[in-house]
Amino acid sequence: MKSDPQRLERIRTALAAAGLDAIAAALPASVLMLSGYCPVVGTAIAIATAAGRVGVLAPRDERDLAQNARAVCLFDPASLQDLRGTADAARQPLADLLASLDLPADTRARIGHEGGEASQPAAYAAVHLYGDALPRLLADIAPNASLAPAGAVLRALRAVKTDVEIAAIRRACSVAAAAFEQGAARLHPGPTEAEAAAHFRTPLYVLPRDDLDEVRADGFAWCMSGPNAYHAFAAYQRSRGRRLQSGDLVLVHCNSYVGGYWTDVTRTYCLGRPTGRQRQMYDAVFAAREAALAAICPGARASDVDRAARDVMRRRGFGDAFKHPTGHGVGFAAIDHNAPPRLHPASADVLEAGMVFNVEPGIYIQGECGMRHCDMVAITPAGCELLTPFHGDVASLSVGV
Repeated sequence: MKSDPQRLERIRTALAAAGLDAIAAALPASVLMLSGYCPVVGTAIAIATAAGRVGVLAPRDERDLAQNARAVCLFDPASLQDLRGTADAARQPLADLLASLDLPADTRARIGHEGGEASQPAAYAAVHLYGDALPRLLADIAPNASLAPAGAVLRALRAVKTDVEIAAIRRACSVAAAAFEQGAARLHPGPTEAEAAAHFRTPLYVLPRDDLDEVRADGFAWCMSGPNAYHAFAAYQRSRGRRLQSGDLVLVHCNSYVGGYWTDVTRTYCLGRPTGRQRQMYDAVFAAREAALAAICPGARASDVDRAARDVMRRRGFGDAFKHPTGHGVGFAAIDHNAPPRLHPASADVLEAGMVFNVEPGIYIQGECGMRHCDMVAITPAGCELLTPFHGDVASLSVGV
C-alpha cells in the first residue's frame, strides 16, 4: 500500500474535531484504514495521533506485510519461553510504540479507542479480537491519559475512502470481474450449486505470481439456483447439493478481497433463454438499478436512493418481493448492513464523494426463484462511478443460448 497523505489529513481533521490527541484501533479493517497495513491474524494495533504520526504494533510473523507502515514495533504474541495471552504480550511493546509517538507513560493526552459492536470481514481461518482488552491495555500503559470510546470516529473515517483506497477497491473489483467471467463460462445444467460456486471462487486467489507476492487475495462465492435462490435475501448465503437445471435462474454471490479491500457482487444467470416471466424480473431489477444509480450524487439522501429503486419495483409488481435495503457501505467491510452509507428506507445518511457502497435490487419469490443484481459504486464529485461494469444486461446473463 503506497503512502496516502489524503488519509493522514483526514485522520488529523477527525481527531481535532473530536478533541482527541490520538486514536487506537485493533480491528484489522481499522488498522488498514489508519496505517495502510492489513493484518492477518488480528493481533496488530494501530495508533494515529493528531500530529499526523501513525504507528503500528505488529506480530513479528507479519513483518513483511507491515513494512509499508510508517512506524512499526514488532512483538511476539506467543513463544516457547512463556505461555501468556496476546494482550499481556502486547503490553510492553505497545508502551514502547506510544512513547515513540510522543505519548509516554505519563502522558495526559486524550486517547480514543475502538469499542462497541463491530463487523470484521474474515480473511483468514481465525482472527484475534482484543475487544475490551484494548482500553484496559491503554489504561495500564498510560494511567494518566484520558480514554474515550471512539467507534463513531472510526466508522466515519472508514465511510469515506481516499483516492488511493478507491484505486485499491477498483483493483479488487477487477479481480472479481475476471472470476465472474471465468465462472459464468462454465455454467451449465448438471453440476451442483457447490460445484458451480467453486468455478467462481478459485480465480479470486489465482492471481499472477508477482501479484501474490505483493498482496493477499481470496474470497467467497456461493451459488443458489431455482427455488433455493429465494433464500438469498437472508443474512448469509449457502451453496447446496441441488443440481443446476436447464431454465434455472442461478444467483451467484461473491465477497472477495485484494490487500484487505473487499467487494460485494452478485449476478443472476439464466441457463437458457429467459421465459417471459423471467424477462419481466430482469427488466424490473435493471430498471430499479438504473433509478438508484441516477439518484446517486454528493448531497443526496441515502433513503432517497433506496426509494428510487423500491418505487420501480413496486410499480412493476415486485414491491413485496424486494425484501432488503438497496445497499450499504463496502470496502473495509464485505457485508456490514450498518456500514454507511445505508441505503435503507429509514436511513439518515447523506452521500459524500469518496463513499463506496453496493446497489443491490432483488426479487425473491418463495418456492420459485431469486434474482439479485449487486453492483459496487464509488461517489465522485459529479455523480458515481460504476466499479463493476460487467454482465450488466440480460444478453450477457443468459448462458448456454
